Amino acid sequence: MMMLEQLATSFIASAAFGLIFNAPKRTLLHCGAVGMIGWFIYIACTQMNLDAIPSTLIAAFVVTVISQLFAKLYKTPIIVFSVSGIIPLVPGGLAYDAMRNVVEDHYDIAVQLAVKAFMISGAIAIGLLFSEVINQIIRKSERKPG
Repeated sequence: MMMLEQLATSFIASAAFGLIFNAPKRTLLHCGAVGMIGWFIYIACTQMNLDAIPSTLIAAFVVTVISQLFAKLYKTPIIVFSVSGIIPLVPGGLAYDAMRNVVEDHYDIAVQLAVKAFMISGAIAIGLLFSEVINQIIRKSERKPG
């Protein structure tokens, strides 16, 4: 039951983020679906004993691939789906805990949490970038005659 709650919450968060940032109304359900799938991939990877950083990398990659597919299918810019879909993966709680530990003078814990939040953020960026690079390579290879 916990997994269904997490999937529903990630769907709502992604769709609501799309609404806040003026995504076209016809794409809000798709934005929610992208976020929910990304979160499902993340949870599945962590349940297979993969650390949070590679799990985030894989999930961000999948989010971008699905966003590219939806962008082509619905003739909408890719950013509409990828930005909304990546929201459940953002390590906001981890960054909050790091800052809370700074305020409480627990610097050793704060540094560990901040580094992990930074690494997860980097994994998101690399996952988005890696998927886009692969997409560009595929597009260029399709255009070449021969």
